[in-house]
Amino acid sequence: MQHEQNDKHTAPLPELPLTRPEGCPFDPPAGLAKVREQQPLIRMRYPDGHLGWLATGHAAARVILADPRFSSRYELMHLPIPGTGITELPPAPIGDLTGIDPPEHTRYRRLLTGKLTVRRMRALTERVEQITAEHLDAMERRGPTVDLMEAYAQPVPALMICELLGVPGADRELFQRLTAETTDPNSTPEEQYAALAALGEYVGELVPAKRTDPTDDLLSDLTTTDLTDEELAGIGSFLLGAGLETTANMIGLGTFALLSNPEQAAALRADPGAADQVVEELMRYLSIAHTGIRVALEDVEVEGQLIKAGETVTISLQAANRDPEKFADPDTLDVRRKATGHLAFGHGIHQCLGQQLARVEMRVAFPALFGRFPTLRLAVPPEEVPLRPSMNISGVHRLPVTWDEV
Repeated sequence: MQHEQNDKHTAPLPELPLTRPEGCPFDPPAGLAKVREQQPLIRMRYPDGHLGWLATGHAAARVILADPRFSSRYELMHLPIPGTGITELPPAPIGDLTGIDPPEHTRYRRLLTGKLTVRRMRALTERVEQITAEHLDAMERRGPTVDLMEAYAQPVPALMICELLGVPGADRELFQRLTAETTDPNSTPEEQYAALAALGEYVGELVPAKRTDPTDDLLSDLTTTDLTDEELAGIGSFLLGAGLETTANMIGLGTFALLSNPEQAAALRADPGAADQVVEELMRYLSIAHTGIRVALEDVEVEGQLIKAGETVTISLQAANRDPEKFADPDTLDVRRKATGHLAFGHGIHQCLGQQLARVEMRVAFPALFGRFPTLRLAVPPEEVPLRPSMNISGVHRLPVTWDEV
């Protein structure tokens, strides 16, 4: 029997709010703000009938993400998204750090953190600058109307993943084509899964090659550890998935947001050195990886509420990052804001492992783009920009942009 006596006499929320305000592609579902005002941690009924929780307040979300008494194991979770037909998940595949707990998670994370050094990030910064310049040159040659996702937002992080994993130059065209196919809105789900499987197979073949002939890259470094080939292939595939889709959609949706707020784009152009601040505010404002899930391993009290062992908690990162208790005027994009403390990269032991690389890519990509094309603007009305379904990662399928030729 579920315990409801600790719910402050509030009826359970019937389902997770998913409908975004019409004409506001950057805002969370309006229902989340209403829930947060009522109670930052509230009972919620899941599609399979499970009575769990929804956290929308920044403080509650931060506490839950940091508490080791909450598990990230997929197979323990009840899923909050209705209409998918999926009621349970299998255990995380080998190398997927998101869906495992300590001590397995600790072992993987410690090995990876030790390899993502300041020296490597500095070297990758130089490559980001070269890659962005090359793609901006190509955009300029093609003419004043392009799909920014295809021409810039997707290939830049794809090539940076190649750098990180040490994909040989001769294979990078294939690698980019497969990564593009995994998110191509014109591809069927079967075609997308096939491309993803092909990438996994490629990474699996890359591992023994790195053992035989190591180069200066993360995967080669990891071959010197006690990780098996299967673990290395799993970690490589995990880094590929985690580092590609998120950064590509942040560049695309972030550009859309800046173009929709011309005064904010002007502030970036006026002070490209403030790119660090711009990136953090865009991360907070957009929160593209918008929802997390945890499961209580034992009874835990949060915000005066007793979460019982086995109960699932859905954490709305997008609602937490718009919490007025944490951020003043949170629904306004303000690139001059110091958005310290946002949860867009998560928090606790599962905080995004590749966040520094993502920051490097965005800190270079945004000022380079807006500096190269001072008259950059949307080539279609904002309502015609095709948005991605927001089940996992928010973003755009395409972003047609144009500019005035000099």
